[in-house]
Amino acid sequence: MTPEGFILAYHGCDAFVGESILAGKGHVRPSLNKHDWLGSGAYFWESSPTRALQWAQFLKEHPKISPGAVKEPFIIGAIIRPGRCLDLTEAHCLGLVNEAYELFRVATVQSGGFLPVNEPGHSADQDLVKRFLDCAVIEFLHTLQADGGRPPFDTVRGAFFEGGELFPGARISARTHIQWCVRDPLKSIVGYFRVTAAALE
Repeated sequence: MTPEGFILAYHGCDAFVGESILAGKGHVRPSLNKHDWLGSGAYFWESSPTRALQWAQFLKEHPKISPGAVKEPFIIGAIIRPGRCLDLTEAHCLGLVNEAYELFRVATVQSGGFLPVNEPGHSADQDLVKRFLDCAVIEFLHTLQADGGRPPFDTVRGAFFEGGELFPGARISARTHIQWCVRDPLKSIVGYFRVTAAALE
């Protein structure tokens, strides 16, 4: 739950935003969407500047998803101190999330509510990229940590399998990636760096 050392990760954004961050004028802004699959926080792609750039290009080509967010696709690198990490590739952390789901489910039913549902983000989406349920459960786990007087998680890490089969019959997904959600950039991001063209080769 506490990876050693630092993590190099990448964020896709607009060039104006990226240059401002590199100039020391701020941090990557946390996302607060109710469908963010790792919960609220600043999102980064682990070890994949190319994937981060593809995301920025996607936002430019689909302005309805995030109006005006990207006019000129750009990427920045970040040095992340994981701190106390909720790592969704690790058995203990997955157990915590599953326990949180059961408590969340019971609380929701008892209050007469309905569980959120993961939904497609567009007509061709088979990956249910709007993760309303996943987000709600992870945020509920954060609340349980706080209410129980336990140390908070600084970061969340997860593997995202999307894009369908890489080739016919494959169980390898075409756009598999690992993402980080940094809950407090001021605490967990040690620094930012400019990504060179060589990193994209």
